[in-house]
Amino acid sequence: MDGNEILLLGLGIQSPWQLMDQRLDTEKTPHELHLEVKAERGSKYACPACGKACSAHDFQDKTWRHLNFFQHHCYVHASVPRVKCPEHGVRQVEVPWARKGSAFTLLFEQAALTLVREMPVNAAARIIEITDKRLWRIIEHYVAKAIAKFDLSSVRAIGLDETASKRGHNYVTVFIDMEKRHEPVLFVTPGKGKETLKEFAEFLKGHQGAPDRILEVVCDMSPAFLSGVAEELPNAEITVDWFHIVQTFTRALDEVRKQEGQVKPLPKHLRWAVLKRGEVDHLTTNQLKAMAELLDQGLDTATAWRIKERLRWIRLAKTPQAARWRITRFVNYAMELVGEGALLEPVRKALTTLANHAERVVRRWTSTYTNARIEGLNSLFQAARARARGYRNTKTFMTMIYMIASPAGSILKST
Repeated sequence: MDGNEILLLGLGIQSPWQLMDQRLDTEKTPHELHLEVKAERGSKYACPACGKACSAHDFQDKTWRHLNFFQHHCYVHASVPRVKCPEHGVRQVEVPWARKGSAFTLLFEQAALTLVREMPVNAAARIIEITDKRLWRIIEHYVAKAIAKFDLSSVRAIGLDETASKRGHNYVTVFIDMEKRHEPVLFVTPGKGKETLKEFAEFLKGHQGAPDRILEVVCDMSPAFLSGVAEELPNAEITVDWFHIVQTFTRALDEVRKQEGQVKPLPKHLRWAVLKRGEVDHLTTNQLKAMAELLDQGLDTATAWRIKERLRWIRLAKTPQAARWRITRFVNYAMELVGEGALLEPVRKALTTLANHAERVVRRWTSTYTNARIEGLNSLFQAARARARGYRNTKTFMTMIYMIASPAGSILKST
């Protein structure tokens, strides 16, 4: 095998294409290896539309970045023919070493995808010496191609939640298949409102799924989500996961603490103490002292904390009937504790929310699904965002979610 044959093998080039020239430019840093590829004279080319062998109509010069040869950057140059098909007119021929519209060879793109599965995109871009923007274009192309192959015909139960693409704003909503343990992400879309459910329903229809075959949705108590589910997934029962109930009361407690801290001094080390479980082995010595002072002073924050801790009594119910009874008793008991105190308004709202969604909460006792999985995935997405020091825009964040936790990740491995 001579040198030209080795280069052709490395490029993935086959007949009728031939390597006509090679040139090393040592004036550039790093050095550049330029390979000139041409087709055999008089060759016929397949029409991209129908595959019929046609003669060349004209030629267009194109260049692609290839994998480095040792330390040298490598570029492939070719005069690519356009054929004139009797049926489809003038069409650009597709070359075997690169996809249509790309400035990189297929082997270069495969190497790039291998790197981004193992490290942040910025780091991968530095290794292959292209800008992160160009690398994201490669990634987005193959992720979109993988998403197009999704088959959602068997999806019956979904979970959904929002996660921030940037701190404090620019949310995306993530939909997962509750029955899948591995790569459960089905769909990601910008926003966190009612319209995300409409977009998901359309996505289902476009991937062999059907909105009326979704029988259960696990989500939080967002009015937008609840309204969207009712309109777009007509046969779905909504289950409010227990995690979101605890989260609602924890946020209410923290709001009471902040407001009360503005009008009177609170014990030191209280901030994290009230957010933890009220058990000795969960608190530091300073936090135990802070809690003792809080309870001794009879502050509104102490009342909010007692109500939050009492939630566990509902959680321990053995049956749906017992849970329903305990929710009613808990709301009545807590409303009496709260009274008319202005600072305790966040807790009143939390109690009203629990009462309004009691049946959806009780469904948690009969459902086999929880939102713990999607909350865990959110932590994974945010960790990836932190490692990458943020993503260029919402689109790139969504693309990374698909790569991390959807079937697109496995499809890309076979690309």
